[in-house]
Amino acid sequence: MGYIIGTDEAGYGPNLGPLMIAATVWRVPGSPKEFDLYERLAGTVEAAPSRKNRAPDRPLAIADSKALHQPDGGLGLLERGVLSAAVASKSVASLVRTWRGVWQGLCPDGPGQFHPLSCHREYDEPLPVNAGGEAIDGGADVLRRGLEAAGVELVAMQATALFPALFNSFAQQDPSKGETLSRITIALAMQLAASLPPDGPVLVLCDKHGGRSHYSPYLQQHFPDDFIEVRMEGREESRYQWGPKERRIEARFCSKCERFLPVALASMTAKYLRELSMRAFNAFWVREVPGVAPTAGYPQDAKRFQAAIAARQRELNIADDLLWRTK
Repeated sequence: MGYIIGTDEAGYGPNLGPLMIAATVWRVPGSPKEFDLYERLAGTVEAAPSRKNRAPDRPLAIADSKALHQPDGGLGLLERGVLSAAVASKSVASLVRTWRGVWQGLCPDGPGQFHPLSCHREYDEPLPVNAGGEAIDGGADVLRRGLEAAGVELVAMQATALFPALFNSFAQQDPSKGETLSRITIALAMQLAASLPPDGPVLVLCDKHGGRSHYSPYLQQHFPDDFIEVRMEGREESRYQWGPKERRIEARFCSKCERFLPVALASMTAKYLRELSMRAFNAFWVREVPGVAPTAGYPQDAKRFQAAIAARQRELNIADDLLWRTK
């Protein structure tokens, strides 16, 4: 028996909205290094999404969030996968019916950053937005049965948020936003690894952060008393091991890591939370500046949006640092 932790991010490129980093934790029978969750959960989850994955009794689509969410396609597939998994995991099952509840359950450090954000401070709405309650409950039942049959447990789903003010404070400390991404991702993964019972090995899977190939200094910060063994470092994959035999931890940073189910669900969780954040952001500014078109926050459109709301932003005395990311 062992554990698999998958991590991924959403919102690395935009100038508006949060950078979200998420992780999922799975307890598996046997060695985590040899365990293929897609194979073991065949018939329960699918990596190739289709419209049939929206039906309550159909398998869940769990894949790279880019494959599940298109700007004009709604949140349906993404939402069904994330909320069904959250319900099935039991850890936050009672919280996923409202916007604020999802943040409380999946991203505990998010609400603490809402207070200075006028667009988030009072916002709430019922969930799901697009998927439908029956699709969520049905998806959770499908996943529960599949997990039980496979002897697998979805232990946790957790995200951390860097809204612009916090993101900008890190940007002042770190030489690049890639440095910030690596540091915060590894901190989340290691925090979750440390919280697990010491009853088996742990495999940590992370999507590579840009062109970075060297991660041992970040790992060493969290395990100062262990020797971090560098197994390989390269453009496609970097791999590290440390800890005693009975609690060996292996961390892999690999290209296209969303091909592993724990990373794919982390990708979906990060993207879903970011989309929920932008719903609140756009709802606020559409109300304050009638006629302004909503934005996804990416650089070119962010400039258009910034110009459109500038006058009202000044009237409301909202500091740039609360809205605009410096990197």
